[in-house]
Amino acid sequence: MGGYAGFVWPAFGISALVLVGLLVLSWRGLKAREAELAALPPLPDRAERRRQRSAGGSAGPAATVEQ
Repeated sequence: MGGYAGFVWPAFGISALVLVGLLVLSWRGLKAREAELAALPPLPDRAERRRQRSAGGSAGPAATVEQ
């Protein structure tokens, strides 16, 4: 390596540590978001939402905006 091995190998090691750290942080974030989603109440199915929309007489989200 022409005398640069003392710089190259530590750079590889630091890069590998950073990548592993990012992997761990991403995985922990994923598990936290999955737990948040699991704690949310389930959404009604499409047919039920369609019935609610047609029974309420609302034209959709734009009809509820106040100006």
